[in-house]
Amino acid sequence: MSTVKQTAGVLLLGALATLGLASDAEAQQSDQPRDTITVGYLGLERDEEWEPLSVLDPVIDDEGVQGARLAIDDNNAAGQFLGQEFVFVEVIMPREGDVEEGLQELLDQGAEWIVSGLPREGLEALMEIPALEDRVVFNAAAPDNVLRGEACHPNLFHTTPSRRMLADALAQFLGYKQWDRWALVFGNTDEDRLLAEALGEAAQRFGQEVVGEKMWPHDPMSRRAEGGFHAIQREIPVFVQDFADHDVLVIADENDYFGEYFPYQTWLPRPVAGTQGLKATAWHRAHESWGGVQLQRRFEEQADRWMTPRDFAAWLAVRSLGESSARTDSVARDEVLNYMLSDEFELAGYLGLPVSFRTWNHQLRQPILITGPRMVASVSPQEGYLHPRTPLDSLGADEGESQCRF
Repeated sequence: MSTVKQTAGVLLLGALATLGLASDAEAQQSDQPRDTITVGYLGLERDEEWEPLSVLDPVIDDEGVQGARLAIDDNNAAGQFLGQEFVFVEVIMPREGDVEEGLQELLDQGAEWIVSGLPREGLEALMEIPALEDRVVFNAAAPDNVLRGEACHPNLFHTTPSRRMLADALAQFLGYKQWDRWALVFGNTDEDRLLAEALGEAAQRFGQEVVGEKMWPHDPMSRRAEGGFHAIQREIPVFVQDFADHDVLVIADENDYFGEYFPYQTWLPRPVAGTQGLKATAWHRAHESWGGVQLQRRFEEQADRWMTPRDFAAWLAVRSLGESSARTDSVARDEVLNYMLSDEFELAGYLGLPVSFRTWNHQLRQPILITGPRMVASVSPQEGYLHPRTPLDSLGADEGESQCRF
């Protein structure tokens, strides 16, 4: 036998031996009892009446839950070496479904920690159900400031950013660019009014000025009866022409009803920012820095689509549990929770800085991406916006101003 063949044979035997040892180790691990954490996801079916404004945007039926599924796999990849196992159960309710019934279905399957994909009204109803007891709920969908303020709960944690955090992130970037005079257009939904209020407060906080604001008055679904491109390019310039001179046109259209029509149709040649154009978001499909491309690819391989901010929030929730249980070598609720709220807790969130929870309202402090449609333009907090604790706390309600009282 030649030396080359002998060497190849030795390498092959070594590989087989290694595989055998690995198989034996896996078999031994599988025979050992494991500490288990059961995580439940409670979400809503997609609104069948809603359609994306652009035909380029996919219709997503599994937003949020896919992020939780990926995080469960990530947790178990490390948990197998620690004698820990994460079990995932999910309930996706009809739009008019009963939240209490959905929760009970999760509890019947052993859920000890809950990830919520519900809007504000459903989440508030969930927190008042006696059967929830002291189980922790992670809010991965509702951006409402009040849930971090007057309506906060000691067992409610937020991994999706608040409207104030998003508004602050955008205001910091516009301040960095010295685009200090804003014209503001908002929709006729409650969500858009709340966002417009948050944007106006952020402008004031960071030394900018809203020189005028107007509500886009049309019915959201009338867009399908739109008269075409010529009608759009006639109507929008007239709608915004009476604004005072401004540096940027800011749009508040959370439901994506009308905002995408505004770029390139303004009366003055001005950039568009807010919920369309240049936007602040927790996650974006173009984000590749700090290992983000690795998370994107793993998610796309699992879900056959790109990750959305809601997917990312659910991923952060489940990964927070995984990180805390791994660091404490425990699945006991109090030990995991105490560590999650301690100064030692840090989670790598692919955003450049580790994320952690604020003790005063349980909001996850995190960097916010500032993006265009196909590229990340910046990340907030911006340079020069300092804070005695961490620059991340320059985004959102700080401890001294928080209305949350546990």
